[in-house]
Amino acid sequence: MKKSKKFTGQLSDIDLRLLRIYKVVVESGGFSAAEVELNITRAAISIAMSDLEDRLGFKLCQRGRSGFALTEEGRQVYQFTLQVLSSIAEFRTQINTLHTQLVGELNIGITDNLVTMPKMKITNALAELKQQGPDVVVNIRMIPPNDIELGVLDGKLHVGMVPTLRSLSGLQYSPLYEERSKLYCSDTHPLFESSDHSLDLKEWDAVAPAYAQTPEIKEYYQQLKASATATDREGVAFLILTGQYIGYLPEHMAQRWVNEGRMRALAPEKYHYETQFSVITRKGGRSNMVLETYLDFLNRSS
Repeated sequence: MKKSKKFTGQLSDIDLRLLRIYKVVVESGGFSAAEVELNITRAAISIAMSDLEDRLGFKLCQRGRSGFALTEEGRQVYQFTLQVLSSIAEFRTQINTLHTQLVGELNIGITDNLVTMPKMKITNALAELKQQGPDVVVNIRMIPPNDIELGVLDGKLHVGMVPTLRSLSGLQYSPLYEERSKLYCSDTHPLFESSDHSLDLKEWDAVAPAYAQTPEIKEYYQQLKASATATDREGVAFLILTGQYIGYLPEHMAQRWVNEGRMRALAPEKYHYETQFSVITRKGGRSNMVLETYLDFLNRSS
């Protein structure tokens, strides 16, 4: 039989396992009672105790017909074992504390006008982050998608929320939202009271986005008489509300004006499109507990 190596002062995983078995044996008052607690056979316990004694170089307990009893060395090793295992438990607790006591900054880039999305994933995840890490400083920048991508790539932003128009090799994309846009006019526009059946889009001035769109979405704008542009969705809303233009807006953004009777969707069953939004992070970026925690909340948010 291969003999156990003598203890050299360095605790290995094997040593810790043997000490945990020894602790249970002592507190159970013997091998037989320890079987149930440890869920291993008495023979396995006996082998473990023999290995521990061989490692330490002295006898820990008397066992036999006369019963179970600790030697003087056994009593001292038991006290040392309690100290060691307690220290390990405290170390684990302190490490877990570092994971829950979040500190630092979270720099986020967000495309304009996502705050009215009904699911509120971004908002809910930020609320959970603040609850878990009260000292975390959150910095939000409302900027165009291209600037968000560049900010994440150069490390100025930790995370971004952008429409999924392309896939850059240095970025990691995760699905966030699917957004529906419809064609709207305001209550002061001639089309507000007219029938959708006779709608001819080329007859009416329209506002087109001055930001990137997918080829599929561009086809919808090619049907319009684009006589104005806007660099963001808020600019589109401004022009629609003048009563001089029609234009596409996200359904969730336009809903407030629809409810107030100030806008209506034109032939919504025909003139609408979907935009996918993604969460972007930099591939191979340095580990950041604040970011990882926020992304976890974002993935779990309804």
